Amino acid sequence: MENNRKYPLDFNTMPGFAGSNAYYLRYMDAHNENELVGKEANNYWQNVDLYMGGSEHATGHLLYSRMWNKFLFDLGLVCKDEPFQKLINQGMIQGRTNFAYREKGRNRFISSNIKNEYQTDPIRVDINLVDNDVLDIERFKQWRPEFADAEFVMENGKYICGHEIEKMSKSYYNVQSPDDLVEKYGADTLRMYEMFLGPIEQSKPWDTKGIEGVARFIRKFWKLYHNAENEFFISEAPPPTPQELKILHKTIKKIGEDIENFSFNTSISAFMICVNELTDLKCNKRAILEPLCILISPFAPHIAEELWELLGHAETISYASFPLVNEEYLQENTILYPVSFNGKTRFTMELDAALSPKEIEEAVLQSPDAKKWLDGKTPKKIIVVPQRIINVVV
Repeated sequence: MENNRKYPLDFNTMPGFAGSNAYYLRYMDAHNENELVGKEANNYWQNVDLYMGGSEHATGHLLYSRMWNKFLFDLGLVCKDEPFQKLINQGMIQGRTNFAYREKGRNRFISSNIKNEYQTDPIRVDINLVDNDVLDIERFKQWRPEFADAEFVMENGKYICGHEIEKMSKSYYNVQSPDDLVEKYGADTLRMYEMFLGPIEQSKPWDTKGIEGVARFIRKFWKLYHNAENEFFISEAPPPTPQELKILHKTIKKIGEDIENFSFNTSISAFMICVNELTDLKCNKRAILEPLCILISPFAPHIAEELWELLGHAETISYASFPLVNEEYLQENTILYPVSFNGKTRFTMELDAALSPKEIEEAVLQSPDAKKWLDGKTPKKIIVVPQRIINVVV
């Protein structure tokens, strides 16, 4: 006891070891005072559908979670041999590190494109001192006392920093503060840009310049619901056109598939295409924009919630039913055929998708473009591959 008072130790390691790795079982039956998890609850929940985490943390965590789960399974206390059905390791967002090049033996810095003319050592620079690889020299001098009297060999009046893509780290001075980005662009823009960077399981470099594109998209999305004076303006009539319905339901289908496949970056691309197309059509119809608002809410919850309230709803958008795709609106009514003469494409024709091959031949022969390429000759054969191509053999 004397030894323990001098060197206090916690001999109860179970909460940290088992508790931190078998918690998911306790969640299934949290109020059971007699068992870790009851059979009825465990048979209902079984195991975790999806575990998502960084590779370093997840590897260590899964090692012990699987050990405990298999131990309990062997004892007949849980119904599943594995704790998690699916694992996704999200990729690391990497930083863009900037470098200044100090001449060996001197407190002088050489611009990146001419550094090979000197003997230099690279020094990592705080990315907040750099804009598009151009160093703010005065702020750099104030950054560290030893650089206060530094000299600079510049190019065209600017000091250009070098750069590399590395792990984000405070020691590399390349950490991008999310608080600063939220303050400048808003949380929805930051959230969507992180998804837009690339596939979830791949590492990808952070580029603050790229967030501007997502910020423009958010503003364009907002404008769909507002007039030129930034006043909320939604029309109840006339009903949506087939083209507008096709744009909406094409997006619903794409987003639904992407969410199931965790392809969030392609979802953002689909939203951008949708908003561009609706903007071109000057569409501000409730029948289109209300489901679109629900559709984007998992990606940009703040702007979606605000628009949802403007659309007249008192209850949060979180309770709204996710839009369902109607395949009827996605049917192609016309086909754009490339028309070839002796195997070389000469022009295209948009024809009704319901036309028979014979009717397609007749439409082609009556076309002014076809008469030009026939030049009075009678075609030997017309080959029609439905919904693909038309080839006229002369």
